[in-house]
Amino acid sequence: MFDNRVNILKALAILLVVSGHLEFSLLGMFTPYSFQLALFFFISGYLFKEKYLDDVANFFERRIKTLLVPYFLYNIFYLGVTVVVAKLTGKWWGMPLSLKNFFITPFLNGHQFDLSCPLWFVTQLFMTMITFLFVFRILKGIKDNKFFHLTVFALMGFLAIPVSKIVPVTPVMLVIIRLMFSMFFVYLGYFYKQYIQDKYDIFTIKWAGAVIALQSVLWMFNRDYDPEHGIGLSYVLVWARFDQQLVVPVITALTGIWASLFTVKIFYPYVKDCKFINYMGKTTYHIMANHLLVMYIITAIFLKINGIPISVRENHDIYWIYNPVQTTYLYFVLTMVITTYAGVGQQKLWKKIKELFSKNENAAVEQK
Repeated sequence: MFDNRVNILKALAILLVVSGHLEFSLLGMFTPYSFQLALFFFISGYLFKEKYLDDVANFFERRIKTLLVPYFLYNIFYLGVTVVVAKLTGKWWGMPLSLKNFFITPFLNGHQFDLSCPLWFVTQLFMTMITFLFVFRILKGIKDNKFFHLTVFALMGFLAIPVSKIVPVTPVMLVIIRLMFSMFFVYLGYFYKQYIQDKYDIFTIKWAGAVIALQSVLWMFNRDYDPEHGIGLSYVLVWARFDQQLVVPVITALTGIWASLFTVKIFYPYVKDCKFINYMGKTTYHIMANHLLVMYIITAIFLKINGIPISVRENHDIYWIYNPVQTTYLYFVLTMVITTYAGVGQQKLWKKIKELFSKNENAAVEQK
């Protein structure tokens, strides 16, 4: 049975992603970009069912339907949006239009269209889960021992960073590095659910003190308060950019995941019946897909209200927002509300479309 706590955890994860793109942290000591994506991989591992190890075809089919089909529907949508925006502003927000960039680039870096670039995570998640399935099957065939599996996946995760510094990061190598890093957190989610969640209490005061102490030490490696010094605790997984760090990104991802689980544990009794939070957890895909577009539109409105030409917007990257000191939190609230309810609307529409097709198919069968 689906645990609603996972839905709340997903809501927190997407809140962290959007706040990170607005360059502020919801969890204080845990900086933007330091663990949000690792948390999503962790959740995917938590939800992984061992039955799929013997039902590969069904796993493929489900991942294609839930990840790739909506991804390429969004790819078509954002192609149209990018064309319209280019005609209105005179700037093409994305890579040159080509069959390669439409069909292949999504699996390499997912930045074919700037407005939908956060969706790079979806194709990476697809590749991660498929690869994880086969690696897990192989490891179980070698030795069916949870600590052996954890050790191998942990080695992959920790070795991904030095590999990115030793081997030339070609497009294919970039995918491999991200797979190594992300599969560790997928297995960690699986391991947590199977062997820790109901057996050990890792959310005691002693645990909290230890994590805070560790994070305070990690903070000494932080540099993102001054861009000239690099990104420190944060890392850019899509480009395998870890700056001068070797193990810190993995450790801060671990502390961030623990902090997220702890946060949900504390607040769950108060938010479990909140429709908006539950909607948010159920529409993370759509929020991920649409939040930059909503921010872009909000910026355009601000510029229009203040009589500033739209050309000002074109001199900045896709993450630029108007007067961030005063508007950041307004952007955050508006973006979460708009994308969440837009996602709810999309899900309801898709459900009606499937019901309509199902009725038509049943009617055709009855006529025969």
